[in-house]
Amino acid sequence: MFSGIVEECASVVALKREGDNLHITLSCSFANELSIDQSVAHNGVCLTVVSLEEDRYTVTAIKETLDRSNLGILQVGDLVNLERSMVLGGRLDGHIVQGHVDQKAVCTEVREENGSWYYSFHHETDPEMAAKGYVTVEKGSVCVNGVSLTVCNSTVDSFGVAIIPYTHEHTNFCRIEVGTEVNIEFDIIGKYLCKMQQYIR
Repeated sequence: MFSGIVEECASVVALKREGDNLHITLSCSFANELSIDQSVAHNGVCLTVVSLEEDRYTVTAIKETLDRSNLGILQVGDLVNLERSMVLGGRLDGHIVQGHVDQKAVCTEVREENGSWYYSFHHETDPEMAAKGYVTVEKGSVCVNGVSLTVCNSTVDSFGVAIIPYTHEHTNFCRIEVGTEVNIEFDIIGKYLCKMQQYIR
């Protein structure tokens, strides 16, 4: 379980394909604090640490993960948002994030206004997906590349978010431009409510 508060932006230092799997090696300042089998969110995707070496570590993404997220298009040198799992009893500074990315979205607009940034995203949807809670709501929560954000300008297949300077500088939002694919996880509470509504009818 995660909160959507990014700890660090790590750099991809190596990529290795093995069958349908992709081994991703990253360099970050807290690599020596990690342990094998530990869960870490990468652009919002929960992956397991499989090997450690000094200031770098490796995780493995399977085909389902690569198809559903932007991890499959990573290149050496790309920045990845990292968050270690929540500590029981700690503060929930963002919102409840499972690390289970629902789908990808595409950036359609980036606008700077007096030091802050506004991003707009488009995502695929249909009535069946919407009925399962794959939607955003105005002033609700959404996780974009592992970052917990508040929704604005919500429509059935698009939404916007506002990014403060700190978030822009300390996450890979600094590299997101029109056409960039991002990972999104819709609010789990909304999914449960949609599921319950199906049984109440």
